[in-house]
Amino acid sequence: MTKKDKIKLPRRQFLARTVKAGLSIVAASALAKLMYNSKPPSVAADISEMVKVPDFSVAARASQQISIIKGPDPAQSSLKAIDLLGGIERFVKPGDIVVIKPNVAFASPPALGATTNPALVAQIVRLCLDRGKAKKVIVTDNPINNPESCFLISGIGKAASAAGAELLLPRPAYFRNTSLQGGKLINDWPIYFEAMRKADRLIGIAPLKDHHRSGASMTMKNFYGLLGGRRNIFHQNINTIIAELAMLFRPTLVILDGTTVMKTNGPTGGSTSDLKRADTLIAGTDPVAVDSFGATLLDLKTSDLPYLSLAAEAGAGSTDYMLLKPIFASVS
Repeated sequence: MTKKDKIKLPRRQFLARTVKAGLSIVAASALAKLMYNSKPPSVAADISEMVKVPDFSVAARASQQISIIKGPDPAQSSLKAIDLLGGIERFVKPGDIVVIKPNVAFASPPALGATTNPALVAQIVRLCLDRGKAKKVIVTDNPINNPESCFLISGIGKAASAAGAELLLPRPAYFRNTSLQGGKLINDWPIYFEAMRKADRLIGIAPLKDHHRSGASMTMKNFYGLLGGRRNIFHQNINTIIAELAMLFRPTLVILDGTTVMKTNGPTGGSTSDLKRADTLIAGTDPVAVDSFGATLLDLKTSDLPYLSLAAEAGAGSTDYMLLKPIFASVS
């Protein structure tokens, strides 16, 4: 082989690999388009109208407000957690339209723990449809990165669709302005209202993560994904905005997945070295209590996360999770 041939061979390989990579990107984009319904649902004609977020919460039950499950499989742990709270039938009624809000903020693969576990999302979708007899389950989020890429790479889009859910991706027309009574930050601010417009139930499913600004990202922070506009400006007052989100969005049920916890470099992470096994899943009707227990898995106290006490003072829940008599159990 001549010197000239030796130079050409790597170049041919480079070109071949470039073409192959390009085809892979095209294929991924095509798959993303196939996964989502291109026909948008109907929306109200006047997109400038002010709206009020429905209260999706259920009546509190003594000793059935929070369950804490030890186990290695979040999908199986979620079944146990919900059964101990009264079963999915307590939260979902036949004919209901259920919105599930996972954390799909980043175009990140499941193994990095930056987004909600796709198998857990699929389990809750099936539970709502099969046992809860829901009319429809919608899985949605307003990601930081490109929505189609986030739902595709996180695995949540495929898992939710396979379980029978409808995926709803954000469009400009899906946002309406709202104001939180007594709020300092959420005043005449756009929210992802289309996701909730016809819903009967709202379920939040969040991964447990370190967060470089708020200290921790859990179930209350998860609803940040329902804000529109230049929401990054709220990072300057992160504790207030999380507390206001807890007042604005009153979910039916929240699930905090601490099976694998992102201990460092949150909320995006980027390496499995940022993760630690905790094999714990928390479910409940009180997001403040759920997140207060979740903080312990990050070796934090409630006082380390000011938004917890702000939300409790505003009436969104209790930081004293032991006062609610949590149910502890385990699954193998």
